[in-house]
Amino acid sequence: MADKVSPSPRYLRTPEVARMLGVSNRTLEKHRTHGTGPRYRKLGGRVVYTIEDVQAWADVGLRQSTSDQGNGVIHAAKPVPGLGRLAAHRSGRGRVQ
Repeated sequence: MADKVSPSPRYLRTPEVARMLGVSNRTLEKHRTHGTGPRYRKLGGRVVYTIEDVQAWADVGLRQSTSDQGNGVIHAAKPVPGLGRLAAHRSGRGRVQ
């Protein structure tokens, strides 16, 4: 019996994710800076995303109608009080790298 090997996740670079979401590269960079965007990984000097992480982030904004409250809010690519690197640093929960 052959062992099943789980497929490796496919990693996408910033330009691919930007096209997928319909936003600019710079918008994704700002989301990374402010901690408001999809989860990402740093592999060496490269920033990469998995399709699953991008989809999960986008699904936070999923709505059925304009009156649907949804599961959460996708914040604009700007500082949000209580979110992101600076909030973690100021509260002592993390450090800014």
